Amino acid sequence: MRKHIYIAYTGGTIGMKPSKQGYVPAAGFLTETLKKMPEFHRSEMPLFTLHEYDNLIDSSDMDPSDWQRIADDIADNYDKYDGFIILHGTDTMAYTASALSFMLEDLTKPVIVTGSQIPLAELRSDGQVNLLNALFVAANYPIAEVGLFFNNRLLRGNRSRKVDADGFSAFDSPNFPPLLEAGINIRIKAGTLAETPNNTLTVSSVKAQPIGMVSLYPGIAPEVIKNTLQQPVNALILLSYGVGNAPQNPELIAQLKYAKAREIPVLNCTQCMRGRVNMGGYATGHGLQEVGVLSGSDMTPEAALAKLHYLLSKGLAFEKISQLLTQNLRGELSD
Repeated sequence: MRKHIYIAYTGGTIGMKPSKQGYVPAAGFLTETLKKMPEFHRSEMPLFTLHEYDNLIDSSDMDPSDWQRIADDIADNYDKYDGFIILHGTDTMAYTASALSFMLEDLTKPVIVTGSQIPLAELRSDGQVNLLNALFVAANYPIAEVGLFFNNRLLRGNRSRKVDADGFSAFDSPNFPPLLEAGINIRIKAGTLAETPNNTLTVSSVKAQPIGMVSLYPGIAPEVIKNTLQQPVNALILLSYGVGNAPQNPELIAQLKYAKAREIPVLNCTQCMRGRVNMGGYATGHGLQEVGVLSGSDMTPEAALAKLHYLLSKGLAFEKISQLLTQNLRGELSD
């Protein structure tokens, strides 16, 4: 029996059409484009149902309410389909994939986020390969987690990052191998095929949280941290040097100590594309550890932000949030 895959088109380049003002989203255009592409309707392909959202948006405009809408849509259709594909703009695709990985609890079916750099209707579109492969993989190689498929690789959603603004290899997973690679042969790498579903999907709701994110730079003034913390922030992501190092300016350190006193979790993530935070490695990192800054290990900034939204939305105590931030919940960090 052919599998049946649900496709949710939220917006993004893959379904856009050309206009005098450049590419624009257009209701129904993606549906009509797919009807004219026989490769999507071959007998080897799964059946699919395409749902175009009423309000197609550029992914630059995505916010946590959109993550919630997507998660709820999957939950509403969870028992009717064998897998789910989310068509999404590339700019914030890694954020959405990360958020969904936390929100969709007890997932037993594949959820694949994908899109393209060139619209599907255009001659050289990468959208055809991305969507064809995502559909085929969801039906025949179901990996029960949130993945991001781009340029013949299925990446773990909360390990993915956009690394190229205009290339077809737009995404990478710097600290974790691909779940699957689709070359001449399809090979499962770090992924695990789903077993027969026996759990009920649970969706954890998220609400937009005021979260600060500060990238350190030489000569950064302590007032930058101070001013961020004076806003009604519930957490701070500190993008530090190397393995988690920061200037040992006493005034800057005092602001981080102040954050702990106010029960504002500060999560230390590295600016580096690869590697992980190890605040015990150097004195400049140890100073952060002493004032209560938490290690983000090898989490991406996108995953760190999504995880904070997930945890803060649960209304947990500061100590519990601090504990869970440093624990591996969905494969987002290495043990």
